[in-house]
Amino acid sequence: MKARELRNLGVPAGEPLRLALASIGAARAAGMSTAAIRRALRRVIADPAACLEDDLFGSLAAALARSEPVGGRFEEQDPPAPWRQWGDDLDPAAVRQLAHACRLPISVRGALMPDAHVGYGLPIGGVLATRDAVIPYAVGVDIACRMKLTVLDLPASAVERQPARLARALEEETRFGLGVAFDRGVRREDPVLEEDWSITEVTRRVRDKAWAQLGTSGTGNHFVEFGVLELREPELGLEAGEYLALMSHSGSRGPGAAVAGHYSRRAQELHPDLPKELRHLAWLDLDSADGQEYWSAMELMGRYAAANHAVIHRHVARHLGARAVLSIENHHNFAWREEHDGRELIVHRKGATPAGAGVLGVIPGSMATATHVVRGRGCEASLRSASHGAGRVMSRARARSSFAWSHVRKLLVERGVRLLSAGIDEVPGVYKDIEVVMAAQRDLVESLARFWPRVVKMAPGGKPED
Repeated sequence: MKARELRNLGVPAGEPLRLALASIGAARAAGMSTAAIRRALRRVIADPAACLEDDLFGSLAAALARSEPVGGRFEEQDPPAPWRQWGDDLDPAAVRQLAHACRLPISVRGALMPDAHVGYGLPIGGVLATRDAVIPYAVGVDIACRMKLTVLDLPASAVERQPARLARALEEETRFGLGVAFDRGVRREDPVLEEDWSITEVTRRVRDKAWAQLGTSGTGNHFVEFGVLELREPELGLEAGEYLALMSHSGSRGPGAAVAGHYSRRAQELHPDLPKELRHLAWLDLDSADGQEYWSAMELMGRYAAANHAVIHRHVARHLGARAVLSIENHHNFAWREEHDGRELIVHRKGATPAGAGVLGVIPGSMATATHVVRGRGCEASLRSASHGAGRVMSRARARSSFAWSHVRKLLVERGVRLLSAGIDEVPGVYKDIEVVMAAQRDLVESLARFWPRVVKMAPGGKPED
């Protein structure tokens, strides 16, 4: 029996887990079968006080009797915290996930965006406000994943007249792929690397990886692309017209995943009493050492993700000899301290983006459909949030068996899109219609402009990293 199975049975980490492994070894040496050991463990876990005199499992029973779950026995809210959804025909499993999240005793209010689909714990497109606690899996694995759009001082016609030049800039100035990094001689630099990465043991350990991966884009739905920004009216400090723009989507890469993994496991260790459907919603109290560590690490990952995009855009623009005339960025997969309902709450937005009054953002569609540049309306019912994209309509496995590149390439040619690389699980048909999603959240954001992709680079097909 391994540590993971013991934790699933309800043995807490630390001394109880060490004693459980030692007891199993002693029981095997005494000739006890695996099935008998498992039955004995269940008996000890169910009633430690009754097993204190057991020759083989007495020490474990004593440790279990001393250890009470930090959060106490799980008691769900009754009735659950209120929540509301935007959009029709949402994935029922995603709806159930948000409803489950609102049963947590720390939950205050929730919202579900029109791009919603299933995630770990909280659904993608889920927004959850809590009291004095943060949920690592409600933030997500790719902490602070974000969008950035930069308008360059080159003519929009460059996408038609110089596509090879633009493609070369993307190919040479960023990297895509699972665990991909820059070699030491060409690693990127940014002030974020001079910050204190020793704030937690996890961030200290991943600092060199952060340097190596700075300016890279990973896998899955991450991309860097050129396109045409279309402004029908003067807006954003620009005249009406068409502009060449660079847009990217990626997050905190391997370092963020390491932070998420470590503190998600820690939260689950602290709340072993959560039912199966809530296990990935285990939380950390913000007045605890673990909670404060995670919050500091999360915020550092936010700054690192922002630096990641800044480096990509800076190097691509330099490669082209271009200057940035406008930049807009926004992030998701994060938790914010915000005031709602007259009190400070922790607002988790997993695959959802801030949409406070006047806040600018970028909401992408797919490699062949429009991206919307938006301004938030500050809708309090949605916890001042909006969708982070169009949202998937099928799993990656189903996408791989549903689409063929021969058909997809025809569509891309029709749309004027030059695709440098991507997985078949990221083709336009795997996403919802962005215009339907935007129509469903008219009360959340105002669309100011559209960006049309023209030269697109994503990771080649393979296992998504984030």
